[in-house]
This record gives sequence, C-alpha cells and structure tokens, in this order.
Amino acid sequence: GIAHDFNNILSGIFGYAQLTEKNCDKPKKVRHNLSQLVKGAKRASDLVQQILTFSREVEHEKRRLQPYVIVKEALKLLRSSIPQTIEIKEQIHSQKHIMADATQVYQVVMNLCTNAYQAMEDTGGRLTVRLTDTTESAPENSDSIIQSPGMYILLEIADTGCGMDQKTIDRVFDPYFTTKDVGEGTGLGLALVSSIVKEHNGFIRVSSELGHGAAFHVFWPVIENVKKKE
Repeated sequence: GIAHDFNNILSGIFGYAQLTEKNCDKPKKVRHNLSQLVKGAKRASDLVQQILTFSREVEHEKRRLQPYVIVKEALKLLRSSIPQTIEIKEQIHSQKHIMADATQVYQVVMNLCTNAYQAMEDTGGRLTVRLTDTTESAPENSDSIIQSPGMYILLEIADTGCGMDQKTIDRVFDPYFTTKDVGEGTGLGLALVSSIVKEHNGFIRVSSELGHGAAFHVFWPVIENVKKKE
C-alpha cells in the first residue's frame, strides 16, 4: 500500500523532471515544472509523516479545507504521467469546506484516478473528475454516524475502461483483492481509500458494468457556516 502511494507521487515527479529536461532553454516552463516537483516532494514527505503517525497510533490532524484545491493539484500531477491517449475531463463546481486531513484526501483522489487510468492504458479513453454539492442520506450499512439527509461534497471519478462485474464490485474494497497481474498491484489501494473515507465519516458508492467503464462516488460531509478569514 505504501509502495502504491509512493508510485503515484513519483509518477508526477518523474513526469515533471522529464519535461524540465526538454525545456531547459525556457525559464518560465522550467520554473513551473520545478514548482510542481517541489509539491510532489512535499506530498512524499507528508506521506512519510503519515506512516510514522500510523505506527505511533496517533490520530491524523483534521482541519477545515476545500477539497477542490487538492483535486486540482492532484490532476496537475496526473496530467504529466498518464498516457496521451487518455483525456482528463475536469468538472469542479464545489468550493465548500470539509473537516479532513489534506494528505489523506489527496491519497483518495490519486488512488482512484490511478485505478481509473490503469483501466484504460491499453485502449485509451476519458477520465472524468467531478466535484459537486449534493444532499444525501448515508446507506444503512455504512459506518457513517450521519444517517439523516445531510449536505455532502460529491467527488466522482469515472473512466471509460473495461468495467467490472458484480462479483468484482462486491470485493473491490477488500484488502489484498486485485484484478491486476502479479507485481502490478498490491490490492491495498482501494482498501486504503475505503478506510480513509470511513475515518472522515463519509461513504462510497460504486457503479460499473463490464465493457462500459466504472465510476466511484465519494461523499464527504460538508462543514456549514465556515467564516472567511479577514
């Protein structure tokens, strides 16, 4: 699981490093690429801190944040590492706040996007990332303590890949379950996503059909009445 997360970060770092090599004579592009490299390295550092926190069994520090900032940053890194045959469609409409750990939210976005584009590596396709506001009730079988209708930020990550049958959907969040070949996946990426979302009192819905792609819908509880800093 740790290797999976680091590979997500390193893909972006390698991508921007290669772009920098190709644009050494263009200072403006070099500066932009270097800033993205620094962000990627910071994410790696945050992940190390998270691992240390887990090992000490200390709760993560949750703060008020706007997920759209993290989603946009993650997509910038992804664009430099995914095949050109995959189009990224970005639809960011929500700017509400949630109480969350920024590194963990970033992990959810990167893990879901990585699984989505890997489903399209051979055929190409479209990766759609949406962020909208919605009113929902948590399903009865979820671990959310909020069962009555409430305001959520909905993160939807959809692909046009090979899709999944119902047996796969039923096990997709099980630890160590993977449909990838040996050496290509740990089976912990989506289990980690599920764990993080539950820890933030959210829930996930999955829709998919063989041959027609897949969509993961992640619901994050909104914090209302957040005052802007003067």
